[in-house]
Amino acid sequence: MDKLRRVLSGREDNEELGLTAQVLDASTLSFSTRIKWFVICFAAGILCSIFGTAMLFVNITLFAIFYTLGNIAALASTCFLMGPLKQLKRMFEPTRLIATCLVLLFLILTLCSALWWHKKALAIIFCILQFLAMTWYSISYIPFARDAVIKCFTTCLS
Repeated sequence: MDKLRRVLSGREDNEELGLTAQVLDASTLSFSTRIKWFVICFAAGILCSIFGTAMLFVNITLFAIFYTLGNIAALASTCFLMGPLKQLKRMFEPTRLIATCLVLLFLILTLCSALWWHKKALAIIFCILQFLAMTWYSISYIPFARDAVIKCFTTCLS
C-alpha cells in the first residue's frame, strides 16, 4: 500500500527513503506469514523450555541452556507480530526499560553460570530470576497489570 502511495504521489524512487525504511520495505511479510512464524517460534520456545525443565534433575547445564533458549525464542517470536524494529523500540520504552535490562541480564548470567562458571546452584538461581524478570516484563504489556500485582502483594504482605 505504501508503495502504491509513493507511486501515485510521484515519490517512486527509493533514494528518498532512509536505509531503515528501505530494509523494512524489502522484508515485509504478509499477515498470515507473520502469524505462522510467530506460532512456530513461540512453540519452539515452549518446547525448549519444557525440554529444559525435563533436564532439571538430569543435567543442570542443559536445563539452564534450554530454558534460556526457550525464553529467547519466545521473545524473538514477538518480532514476527510487530516487526523487529518496533519490537526493540517497545522493549526499550521508559516504562519497561528496567524490566528489559533485567531480562537480558539474567539471560546472559544464566548462560555464563551454566557454560563458563560451572556453578549449578547459581544457574538455578538465575533461571528463577529470569522467570521473574520475564514475567514482570510480560505483564508490562497489559494495561494496569503491574499496579494490580503490586497492590496484590502489598495487601498480602500487610
